[in-house]
Amino acid sequence: MLYTVLGAIDESEMGKALVHEHIMVDFSPADEQHVLDDSMREEVVRIMSPYLQEMKDFGFRTLFECTPRFLGRDIETLISISRATGVHIVSNTGFYAFGGYKHIPLSLRDASPETFASLWIDEFSHGIEGTGVKPGFIKTSVNHGPLGDLDRRLIIAAALTHLETGLTIACHTGEKECALGVAGVIEEQGVDPSALIIVHADQVEDMSFHLSLLERGFWLEYDNVGLKPLEYHVELISTVMKHGVGSRVLLSHDAGWYTVGEPEGGKDSNRPYTAVARSLIPALKARGYGDEVEEQLLVTNPREAFRIRVRRG
Repeated sequence: MLYTVLGAIDESEMGKALVHEHIMVDFSPADEQHVLDDSMREEVVRIMSPYLQEMKDFGFRTLFECTPRFLGRDIETLISISRATGVHIVSNTGFYAFGGYKHIPLSLRDASPETFASLWIDEFSHGIEGTGVKPGFIKTSVNHGPLGDLDRRLIIAAALTHLETGLTIACHTGEKECALGVAGVIEEQGVDPSALIIVHADQVEDMSFHLSLLERGFWLEYDNVGLKPLEYHVELISTVMKHGVGSRVLLSHDAGWYTVGEPEGGKDSNRPYTAVARSLIPALKARGYGDEVEEQLLVTNPREAFRIRVRRG
């Protein structure tokens, strides 16, 4: 079962998926987030729908929207754009620590892991903000370097939420030390590595880092496709395939997005969700990888990664 903003679907309906994209983001601090009205939501749908239609034209059916609460998550907007485009959109629960904790309300920064987890479990049990929409995964993040106290509490909370709900954890890292710290906390909490996606793993260029985490069973998300030189991702994927750990790799762009507070959402700086299909997959096929590798990276791996089930270590 996969929980989209329009309701539950069978995982067989997921099809090709992009696992880390954004439709709308609000970079204001948590306590200063904009309140959207119907006209603002309509503008988001008007500006962003063509990008979703374009990814759909390339054969993608599902988009995992990775904007957490207090960073611009707005379920009503996601419902409207899913209806307008026919793309399955999966939203999330969790909090975002990267950026010096500005996207966590001041009133919650001293909260215990159990308090954070109770908020996220409630969204899964009863729906997000009165919409009845269930989150399809947990999205959190940490700051670079050694994990701070609040970073650690959030990862413990994500582990507790997973053990209660079976939701997969996707954690923004993008740096070696914090990523290894997150992986360690997940294991300490008795959660199997297969329940954690290391987001922005392709920002770390140490190949031993990639192979070690993949061999331990964690998911690595290569979501800067289109931002880094094409050959970088071709070599990265070729290497993990040669080592037999490509079944733990996820692809996406970290693209979009409508920025709340900017004129027309800053649309001139938007990026499309197409580099994977337009450039990366053809380049891999030119290297001799067949349709079965495309199926694995864009269908089989996402379906397995986000399957809702409790995974104890």
